[in-house]
Amino acid sequence: MDARSLLADVARIGPFFALGTGPAASTGWPLADPEPVRDRIGHVGGALGCEERVAASLAFQGFAARLVSAPYAAAVLHGAMPELGPATVFWHRTEDGGWVPRVGEPPLTAADALPALLDDLLTPLVTAVRAQVPVAERLLWGNAASTVAAAKRLLVVQRPAVADRAAATAEAVLAHGAFAGAGELLPPRDPDRVWTFRRRSCCLYYRVPGSGGLCDDCVLPGGNG
Repeated sequence: MDARSLLADVARIGPFFALGTGPAASTGWPLADPEPVRDRIGHVGGALGCEERVAASLAFQGFAARLVSAPYAAAVLHGAMPELGPATVFWHRTEDGGWVPRVGEPPLTAADALPALLDDLLTPLVTAVRAQVPVAERLLWGNAASTVAAAKRLLVVQRPAVADRAAATAEAVLAHGAFAGAGELLPPRDPDRVWTFRRRSCCLYYRVPGSGGLCDDCVLPGGNG
């Protein structure tokens, strides 16, 4: 299976698992380019009516989910994934003003490279967001870890037979590099299987006007993790 076929398969899981491919990928904005980062922070802040630091946190979390989910699902389901890096992933603006990642035709690499691959992808994005807004680095890595746990949950809901492999793959990521220490693994709570993740930082979503409370994996008292 080539990268295009593999990514087409994992894209069926949901929109955050879609990573476009094609020869025109490099016509977009580079992974850590300030333009899409600045644009998305401004859009989130305007849409939610929140302060800039909250908007930066939530914008980063959305970007991270789109970078993490596809290679993670590929590693779990196929034992291989596209060989991605900061120089090969580009943002493209969608018709509704959003941003989606695209790649060319990358070779495949072994699934055990996933933790290092995700660390390499997200590190420059963390730097790019913090260059725009003074938000804590550990908060952003907590967001990134949360997206790994969310990808695990979404994948297992649709493909329950891979629950053990999905948990082991996610656990390896969460123990690696800047992900390490971002949260803890607790006994599973439905719909999770094997374990449920609780982070050690807060994404600040509770500060969005009318947000309705805390996220499921929040570290603050009252979180459901």
